[in-house]
Amino acid sequence: MKAQNRRTFLKTAAVAGTVAAGLGTSKAKAAPMNILSPNRMGVLIDTTVCVGCRNCEWACKTAHDLPSEPLSTYGDRSVFAQMRRPDDGALTVVNEYGNPKNKDLPINVKVQCMHCDHPACVSACIVGAFTKQENGTVLWDSDMCIGCRYCMAACPFQIPAFEYHKAIQPEIRKCDFCIQRTSKGELPACVSICPVEALTYGPREELVRVARDRIKANPDRYVNHVYGEYEVGGTSWMYMAGREFADLQFPNLGTNPAPGVSEAIQHGIFAYFMPPVALYAILGAIMWMTKDRKEEGL
Repeated sequence: MKAQNRRTFLKTAAVAGTVAAGLGTSKAKAAPMNILSPNRMGVLIDTTVCVGCRNCEWACKTAHDLPSEPLSTYGDRSVFAQMRRPDDGALTVVNEYGNPKNKDLPINVKVQCMHCDHPACVSACIVGAFTKQENGTVLWDSDMCIGCRYCMAACPFQIPAFEYHKAIQPEIRKCDFCIQRTSKGELPACVSICPVEALTYGPREELVRVARDRIKANPDRYVNHVYGEYEVGGTSWMYMAGREFADLQFPNLGTNPAPGVSEAIQHGIFAYFMPPVALYAILGAIMWMTKDRKEEGL
């Protein structure tokens, strides 16, 4: 009876594997939504205005139900002693840099997901968990994610973070452009709380014009570069600065969209991809046979 059960299982596994293989890699690939609307929104960050109060960090955590200290504690500037990156517990952070023009007035830079126009994370995700929404937001769907973390490797800004500390249902975390707020006509939390209006939210095309007008009117204040206008094909979050962006640790990425690189990597990895149903069938068969061998003393 045991041998018959084994033959039945292996036959079923073989059929499952054949069906899965017949799907082909083209069937297994996801088709995520990637809308590039001319009316998409964005945020312009003027680093010459930012005072490093870090209110945006607190507002972001509060809006996303992340553990946070009281707002009054965010005046502690000792955190600027080293460069910080967003992580699963802080979707945005502020860093501080020296100012050659005025040593008493440091340059503060807010960091978060850039919500690229041509997102590498969307391109790299093999199950379509990432999508570029019509309003400019790049979203991540926890129900679809399989935890491969290719988005982390693909992102040119090194933004997506993984909840490594969670043994059950860890998630990718990143700025979601406060989609719950903006979908109701509200401002992103960080923009809403900024006391000096260093963050401006609006249609991306209009923000580019605003930035260009400011640079033209104040050439001694700004470098002639709007970071994010063209980088990696353009981003929804853009920056102005009075110091070269390379000195502020912004990556020099060029103007070509990042997905071209991530797709080449993805296609190379999955050229001979085995769909999960076939993989599980084979692994199950091996486990079944191993179990029987142990029971029979083989």
